[in-house]
Order: sequence, then C-alpha cells, then structure tokens
Amino acid sequence: FRSGLDRALKEGADIIVNTDGDGQYSGACIADLVKPVLEGRADIVIGDRRTANNPEFGAIKKLLQRLGSYVVRTLSGVAVHDAVSGFRAISAKAALRLNVLSTFSYTVEMIIQAGNKQMRVVSVPVDTNPATRESRLFRNIPQFVSRQLVGMLRMYAMYRPMRFFFYLGSLLSAIGIIPVVRFLLAYSAGEGDGHIQSLVLGGAFLTMGFMVFVSGLLSDLISHNRQLAEITLEKVRAMELERIRNTASLEQAALARASDPGRGTEQP
Repeated sequence: FRSGLDRALKEGADIIVNTDGDGQYSGACIADLVKPVLEGRADIVIGDRRTANNPEFGAIKKLLQRLGSYVVRTLSGVAVHDAVSGFRAISAKAALRLNVLSTFSYTVEMIIQAGNKQMRVVSVPVDTNPATRESRLFRNIPQFVSRQLVGMLRMYAMYRPMRFFFYLGSLLSAIGIIPVVRFLLAYSAGEGDGHIQSLVLGGAFLTMGFMVFVSGLLSDLISHNRQLAEITLEKVRAMELERIRNTASLEQAALARASDPGRGTEQP
C-alpha cells in the first residue's frame, strides 16, 4: 500500500483512489468517493458498504463490523461507519503524511493515524459487487478479528501511549488494591497472619501497575521523537516529490525542443 501511494505521488496524482483486489467495490462509485476531496471537505474519504442492509454480509459479520467500527471510532476519535472498508480516496497531501507500518491491513491504522494527525475523514455510501471467492487475507473470522484487535491496540499505544498505559496501569493497580484491602481488614481484626498471601499478591499487582505507569511516561517521551521524525520524513518526501516532478518537466521540455528544433528560435 505504501509503495502504491509513493508511485501515485511520483506520477503527479492529486487524489489517490484505493480499492481491494477482490473486486467487491463498484467502480461506478469512484466519482462519489473523490467528490468530498475535490470540494475541499475531506482529506480521506472512506466508502461505506452499508453492511447493515448488505445481503453479502451474514449476521455474524454484520455484528462484528458494527462492533469493530465502534471500537475504531472510540480509539481514533474519527466518525467512521465502515472502518475496514478498503475503498478509499486520499488527497496527495494526506498521502504524504501517512506512514503505514502494519503488515496485515492498513485500513484501521490509517484511521487512527488520521485522527491523531487531525485529518478530515468522511464516509460516503458505495455499492458492492457479489463475492466471487473467499478472502485470502485471513483463514476465518476469529483470525481476522484477533489480528485487527492486536493492530488497533498497537496503533493506539503508539499514538496515545500515555492514555493507553494509564488505563492499563490503573486496571492493574485496582486489582492490586483489592487483596491489600482484604489483608488490612483481616489485620485490623487480628487475623493478619493468615492473609499474608493477599498482601503479597496485592503488592505484586501494585508494583506492575507502577511499572506500567512509568512505561507510559517513557513511551510518551519517545512518541515526541517519533512525531519529530514523521515531520522530517514528510518534508523529505515533499522535497523528493518536487525534485522528481521538476526533473520530469525538464525532460519533457528537452524532448519537445528535440522534436521541434526551430521552436523557441528567433525569426529573422
């Protein structure tokens, strides 16, 4: 996907449209897909398959799609209705800012990045074609769900590490407080000797919670370096793209002069 974006940018694309190789999306909807970008209302447009009323989706897939899209909306802060739809239009400026790292699926990662980078994302309804074969991206639905969930958590931890580790550390600390309180109640009743294991268990969870909090702080500091690196990478890409386009323009001008030797010369 990243290679495709780079190639499209080098070819001078202003808007890049991506679709899946299984042909499930109707090409007739491309005009609707790029319209919000052309009107300046969006940086990324996602095709909404309207899975709730789509006969190609079974009951389980509809439920998982709704649940997955809800989780992505919560994690990214982006109002998207079909989070895993691969039918998308991307402006050239947005393509320069995207850094896809996932080796499984770029769809969710792109949305989380877009939300973190304050890109404008809108959804438009699109039509789909009947399925011709089973997906080759995953063997079954549980595998797809598990891999997408891991990807979501990974991206959320990458772009919002302090919040992610704060939630995780709070959970561990809350679990640790329960056996500690149990020990204190037993100790106040004069039965502390028989509940030492509660103190040990609670102390272990509290220690893990503290370590997770520290990890969140360190990750947050590291994320600032990542943001600076992404800004630098974006500028380098823009400079490289400008150089490629300028070189192409000079080559075209040279070919034009070579094919018309008299062009540009003064007439006596």
